[in-house]
Amino acid sequence: MSSSKPIGVFDSGLGGLTVARAISAELPLEPIFYVGDTKRCPYGPRKQEEVCQFAFEVGTWLAARDVKLLVIACNTATAAALPMLQKTLPMPVIGVIAPGARAAVQATRSRRVGVLATEGTVASGSYERAIHAMDAGVTVVQQATPRFVQIVEHELASGNHLHEDWMRNKEIFDTEAIREVVAEDVASLRNHKIDTVVLGCTHFPLLAPEIRAALGDGVRVVSSAEETASEVRQILERRDELAASDKSSRGAAGEPMYRFATTSDDITAFAVAGRFIFGHALDSIEHIDLATLSELAPKITDLA
Repeated sequence: MSSSKPIGVFDSGLGGLTVARAISAELPLEPIFYVGDTKRCPYGPRKQEEVCQFAFEVGTWLAARDVKLLVIACNTATAAALPMLQKTLPMPVIGVIAPGARAAVQATRSRRVGVLATEGTVASGSYERAIHAMDAGVTVVQQATPRFVQIVEHELASGNHLHEDWMRNKEIFDTEAIREVVAEDVASLRNHKIDTVVLGCTHFPLLAPEIRAALGDGVRVVSSAEETASEVRQILERRDELAASDKSSRGAAGEPMYRFATTSDDITAFAVAGRFIFGHALDSIEHIDLATLSELAPKITDLA
């Protein structure tokens, strides 16, 4: 039995659109409802309890929109909130850490894997646990790289390349200054003889060419986006909830219905910047007031 309900996807901002884009490529018939909690971005430096509350609020908001599956397209929120959301929300909930870990374990030959992520994700140890659950013999070396998020967010704010498709144009971040930052921040990984690095933040695929160049030949760079999209397909197939190939969930032009929402006060900036990560125009955008989110979801401390 097919389902025309949308797939819910959320992130602290725009980075999760790399995951939404991979899902749309893997499942072109599926409607997607994406939420970017841009006003409270970044999640990385925040306390896990705070991130967990934010994730619960956004997840509850999407559950009220009757999504059939929820993807936490944020590594920090996955680390902080995945088990809690799985217990409290009515639909299946998946994160991006397990798919990213699986991609790394499948790619490594030396069984020495690096993880580049935000402070929150590194501190949680979630990637190390996920990788060791699949292969306890893999050596995992983690490195927090908060400047990578700052680089992407600065480019978004500058608007210098917002006429281009960021996932296709590999030269947007190819400047001497950015190459130097990337080289400095991945230098510690080079000393551990890793042969694979997983990009543990949804912003980081935009810097993949620079990261790959800094790590040198022979180091595989893997992202969780494609592996997450594959997992979404598998779950919907098992539940017999893939969208039918009819017009029930599609727009007038025959394209999937992509809907977006943001906590940002500047919807226009969200739409302009998001288009060049997602690869499609961000139509049907609504604003979510933070007060609405806090009223909709109880404090997680009250659920204990």
